[in-house]
Parts: sequence; structure tokens; C-alpha cells
Amino acid sequence: MTKHDSLINGKWQKLGDYKPNINPSDTEDVIGEYSYGDASSVEAAVAAAKSAQEAWRNSTPQQRFDLLDAVGNKLAERSKEIGAFLSREEGKTLAEGVGETMRASQVFKFHAGECLRQVGDLQASTRPDIDVETTREPVGVVGLITPWNFPIAIPAWKIAPALAHGNCVILKPADLTPGCAHIIAELLVECGCPNGVFNLVMGRGSTVGEALISHPDVDAISFTGSVATGRHIAEVCGKQLKKVQLEMGGKNPMVVMNDADLSIAVPACINGTFFSTGQRCTASSRLIVEAGVHDEFVDAMTKAMSNLKIGDALDPSSHIGPVVDEKQLLSNLKYVDLARSEAAEVIGGQRLELGKNGFFQAPALFLGTDNAMRINQEEIFGPCGSVIKAAGFEEAMAIANDTPFGLTAGICTSSLKTAREFKRQADVGMVMVNLPTAGVDYHVAFGGRKGSSFGAREQGRYAAEFYTTVKTAYCFAG
Repeated sequence: MTKHDSLINGKWQKLGDYKPNINPSDTEDVIGEYSYGDASSVEAAVAAAKSAQEAWRNSTPQQRFDLLDAVGNKLAERSKEIGAFLSREEGKTLAEGVGETMRASQVFKFHAGECLRQVGDLQASTRPDIDVETTREPVGVVGLITPWNFPIAIPAWKIAPALAHGNCVILKPADLTPGCAHIIAELLVECGCPNGVFNLVMGRGSTVGEALISHPDVDAISFTGSVATGRHIAEVCGKQLKKVQLEMGGKNPMVVMNDADLSIAVPACINGTFFSTGQRCTASSRLIVEAGVHDEFVDAMTKAMSNLKIGDALDPSSHIGPVVDEKQLLSNLKYVDLARSEAAEVIGGQRLELGKNGFFQAPALFLGTDNAMRINQEEIFGPCGSVIKAAGFEEAMAIANDTPFGLTAGICTSSLKTAREFKRQADVGMVMVNLPTAGVDYHVAFGGRKGSSFGAREQGRYAAEFYTTVKTAYCFAG
């Protein structure tokens, strides 16, 4: 069995006990064993990052470009191999695994370009003979805590801008998917990342994550995960006046109007609700359908669901892979039972036995629901979607916004006026028109409102807001 160590100060180190990494499509397949660290491991990683920080912040834009561009190229060259590994580790389909790997490549290459696009402002002072410059500088040592559902893309879109803007990094990946993070670490070492600039510490959130967020020499924390954990991190970091960025949950609405083209709307809802096994914070978990098209939409959705193949993530014919682990599957099934107890009609949703000991679940559609039900207020994070009937646009809009979350919202309509009004009124960070709520570009801002996000936006040029601090300099030239 291959054993994998953490990376501290450029050296691979066994930090603690090795834990098995299990394939959710086949639990008899152990991918490898990964060394889990503890608070002392974080101490060593932070010391290494702090020691390397001054040299890295003073490195040239070309040095940083070369590193990030090389990693991006390696990811693209090995996308099929790495994508298959991702699918084996996390459970999303092979096509999704390869696609996510290519997205990570694009993220690294975009932020390689950002190394050469870092600019400031020269402004005229209100006083004579004084020049004013505004520049951006790195925050310092940054702790990154990433989730299991996008195990290579989300680490990439945190690591790449952090390094591009001259910060040193400690990455704590999700303990369910350490392998993809380990691959990024291997590529950074292979491409010449200086010792201490990037450090990988695998382990539990309760130990490694807690030590990272509370360490006084960590200047900023970027986290993607649950709302409960995000609130805790905000509290800990707030007491230290530490910069924090949080991406958390979603209960995203997809509104289908009477004038929608169902040949567009139904595939968009199938994609947004069920692909990636519904394990996306941007998933369409609430399908709000105008009354005039409700029955036709439900019939079309049910037919489309029956054509989905659930199977091994590495089977190219699978549309949907397994749930990530037993705990998540059992949570999903409890919500299916809850839907029934709340008087919803349930189509699908059962556990599937497919000849392998995996965590497979049929997609679930909940009919006859209202927005006050728990299934429509709580994030399930599985292949489950609710249909809510609305009398018209105003009611659909009110339902869409009636949630503690505000990440993304979608609408399917042929009316430009309706689409424009929806974009204006949706209380979210991202809006989709005639597109799935899940699926975003790597070069534009990502983030939401309310319980979905806190702090500066991620991705694209907006990433600079979190990974840099602004300095204003005055100079008397008289």
C-alpha cells in the first residue's frame, strides 16, 4: 500500500498515523494511505512559511509566473490521469473528474498571468508637491482549508492567487480527499516551488484545522465548507482580527416560467440538481415552477431522471457516481424520509446496490412541497431536488429569496424583461439565465450573500482583494 506524507519546508514528512483513502464506488479499493498531522505539524508548517515569506514576497513577477504556469501545464498534460484519480477518490464521473482537473490547470495559468498584471495607482494629492501611490502587498502567511467536493479545483483557486500575490501557504485539505491535494503539492515541488512557500498538512479539521485558524502567525484564513464550521472560523479569526474568507452553503432556486423552453429548462435542472451527485454548493435544490407549466415540467423531469445511469465513477457510461461516503449517504436518506414525513411525494431517492460495495443513491425528486418545509430550508448536499409550484413571477421571486442562503439563482424564461427583473431582484451573488445554477467560469468572481459567503470574492481578478492588503504612500517632492 502506497503511503503519502505531508510537505513541510520542502520535505515530505510522516506526521502521524496513516489513514486509508477509500474509493466511494468500491470500498474494497483502498487508494493509498495518508499521514495525518496534528497541532505540532501546523506549528512546523507555519514556522516554515513565516521563514520563507520575506524572500517570496520579494521574488519577481517572472519567478512566480514561471512556477504557476508550469503547474498549470503539468495539470493539463496529465489531466486524464489525474482526472481518473479524482473520480476514484471523490466519486464524481470520469468526465467531471477530467473537467475539474482542466479547470485547475486554467486557474493556475490565469493567476500566472496575474503575476504580471499587478498594478497600483499614482494619484494627485490635494496638496502641492506631494505624490500619492497606492499599491498592493501580500497579506503574509495564509491558511487554506478546502472541502472534498471539488478536491483539485478549489485548492487550485485558493493556492494559485495566494502564491501569485506573494503569500506563503499552508493547505489543509478535506480528510476524505487528501490525494488530489497531495498531487498539487507534488507538482509544486516538481516545478521548483521554494522550500516553505507551500506546505501541505493533512488531517482532521478538529485538530489541524483548529490549530491553523488559531495560530497567531497565520495572517489570513480562506475556508470552503459548512456554515457551522464557517461561523466558528469567523468567530476565532474575529477575536484575533485575522483576515478571513468563507464560502459555505447554498439552497439555490431554479425558477421555471410558463414561457420557458422545456428542452432547455429540463436539462438545466437535471444538471444543476443531480450532476456531481448533487454535491455542489451551487446545486439547484429548489425548482420553483410556474403553475401553467408545472405538470408538464414534472413529467419531463421524471422521464429524464429515469434515463440517468448511476454507477461506478470510472465507468464512462455513468451519468452520476456515488455519494462521497457512508455518513453523507445516510444523511441524504434521512432527508428523503423527512420529505415523506412532511407530506411530499417522493420519486426515487433510495439506496442502490449495484454489485459493488459503494455509496450509491438514486436521484430524488420531491413533489407537492412548499418553501417552509425543512427539506427546502436546509442544505441536503445530495442528489435531491424539491419542486415548488408558484402562481406567477412575483410569488416565484419571493420563494426564491426566502432562504438563509444566497449563493446562486437561476431562471428559465423566453422573456428578456422577466430575466432582467430576476437578475435585479435575486438576493444572491450569481445569477444564471437559461443555464444550470452550477457551472461557473474561472476568470470571474465567485461568491454569494447571507449564509453562503463572507468576506472578499474568490476567483479571477477579485481574488486580489483577499490575498493582498492595500498600502498608500505619500512623498513630498518639493
